[in-house]
Amino acid sequence: MKWNLLFKRIVFLIAILGLWQLIYSLNIFADIIFPSPAKVFGALYEGFAEGDFFVALGASFRHLFSGLSLAILIGTLIGVILGKSKQADETAGMYLIALQSIPSIVWVPLAIMIFGFSELAVVSVIVLGGTFVMALNVRSAIHNVPPHFVRAARTMGVKGFGLFFRVEIPASIPYFMSGLRLAWAFSWRALMAGELLSNGPGLGYTLSYAQDYARMDQVIAIIIIIGVIGAIVDNLVFSKLEKTVMKRWGL
Repeated sequence: MKWNLLFKRIVFLIAILGLWQLIYSLNIFADIIFPSPAKVFGALYEGFAEGDFFVALGASFRHLFSGLSLAILIGTLIGVILGKSKQADETAGMYLIALQSIPSIVWVPLAIMIFGFSELAVVSVIVLGGTFVMALNVRSAIHNVPPHFVRAARTMGVKGFGLFFRVEIPASIPYFMSGLRLAWAFSWRALMAGELLSNGPGLGYTLSYAQDYARMDQVIAIIIIIGVIGAIVDNLVFSKLEKTVMKRWGL
């Protein structure tokens, strides 16, 4: 089954590359610098061979880990407060949804005005990009704890912090994992948005630099890197973790 799926994906990729080469050969986009697949893969090889892409990846992952860690921590705290306090949820819950719907690129000018063209500005955009979606999922996780779990625990004398840590947290883990996966996805997008207008190393900055010099082959090469990394991390890390937890929890 897995080999059949892999074969289908490889055939689909070959078809896409063939269509790309056909468009290049027919010179359909004559008014723009449209590179061939060979030229883009040449730019990929050049970037990695010279080490530029490795430096950019290292800087991007450093920004990401800093921002995502803070987003998970802050988002979890906000989600727990909203999930446990009806007053807080009724007061701030609506605004949390509004903040989560704001695209990450919107936070970039604000971050630059506060922190300047620095790495701190990039990290702050990542934090804002991942915090609110994490908070919403943690809040939903607590709200979706089966009521009979809580009633059963209370009949056995469990209450207060014991109820929260021994019943509500374990029951919330599947939703928490979904929040973690979404926080990663939103933070990865926010990272690219922040680095596009930054003045330091990173994939987004490298992409902006390639655009300034009309290197369409490098632009497409970096877009491929961003997409491949996003897919690999989601499928090999967060998706597997989420499926493992769901299976263990019988969901």
